Amino acid sequence: MIALSWYCIQSLAAQESANDGGELLLRDFRPKQQLVVKEHLLTKASQPVVDVHIHMHYRLRGSREALEDFVGLMDRNNIAVCVSLDGKLGRQLDEHREYLWTRYRDRFAIFANVDWQGNAPDDAPHLWACHQPGFARRTADELERAAERGVCGLKVFKRFGLGYKNPDGTLVEIDDPRWDPIWAKCGELGLPVIIHTADPAAFFEPIDRYNERWEELSRHPDWSFYGDQFPSRKALLDARNRVIERHPKTQFIGAHVANNSEDLRTVSRWLDRYPNLWIEPASRIAELGRQPYTARDFLIRYQDRLLFGTDGPWPELRFQLYWRFFETRDESFPYSEKVPPPQGMWSIYGVDLPDDVLKKLYHENAAKLIPGVKERLEKYRSKTNDE
Repeated sequence: MIALSWYCIQSLAAQESANDGGELLLRDFRPKQQLVVKEHLLTKASQPVVDVHIHMHYRLRGSREALEDFVGLMDRNNIAVCVSLDGKLGRQLDEHREYLWTRYRDRFAIFANVDWQGNAPDDAPHLWACHQPGFARRTADELERAAERGVCGLKVFKRFGLGYKNPDGTLVEIDDPRWDPIWAKCGELGLPVIIHTADPAAFFEPIDRYNERWEELSRHPDWSFYGDQFPSRKALLDARNRVIERHPKTQFIGAHVANNSEDLRTVSRWLDRYPNLWIEPASRIAELGRQPYTARDFLIRYQDRLLFGTDGPWPELRFQLYWRFFETRDESFPYSEKVPPPQGMWSIYGVDLPDDVLKKLYHENAAKLIPGVKERLEKYRSKTNDE
């Protein structure tokens, strides 16, 4: 006889009870929407797309087969160019260039990453590369060499401010002046810096019945940054903004709508204050799509500061939901192919952006901002026109 766990027994009991109109566990709730409304199931973008937020190393792990499959997806969906944010520096940059550029240099641009830790162990931050004399200057020199080899930007991950530690065990601060030579060098080289700071607002709140992302955080409690051991979300975002203000010649891309998609009024103030700040919507159409009127007004107002990003590679349906969100007025549709949805138990609404705004979002702004994208985009257009 197969022994059932307590959880399985309780879950089965709850399902049986629910069939009789009794109690139902939230984890088992799978409502089927009864709305009958117009649907526009787009299978590709209406214009060529530059996706500035793709993780080709961390998601595909060097698989040649997966790369071929993804390029096929790009072709079907009118994605002209993807920017891989996983270049690192040193050996991984060499490997990533070989992986993407052996056959598809015209389809992929690459951003480098700062190696804050080096080869030192996790539990010995005093040995980490970033705490050794001359680290920032050496990193700046590495970025200069990387730019000469075709790298076109720098990606900073969220562990910067939330994970990397000083020798005394405190967290490394985003606006520590020790890192200024890195940001200044990016400005000198014309390399935009895409920076992921903090995380959704719910991740900094208690995981309790009032948390709107409870279901997600119950599955991923390690994603929570609630508690005295972490800086406040506001402190992190303020520190990032001080860096942006301190380096006006460096262009910064606030990943995930500057990681404040729940509060577009505040993001508007940032964009008004910092002319060197850009934004992209990777993994945030779930937030934008539940405030479609506010989001549409916001996206149109800041159309010259928008870039397109997805945080992929994803299954094809996920990309098509982005086209549907930006290009249609469809109502109450999913933002993800996953069941249950991964970022909140709600549906989204399309914002139906005008064509001129879509053009800037999808490719024009990226071609202006990111070195090498314009040339790749022109080659893609030439090839598709010939076909």
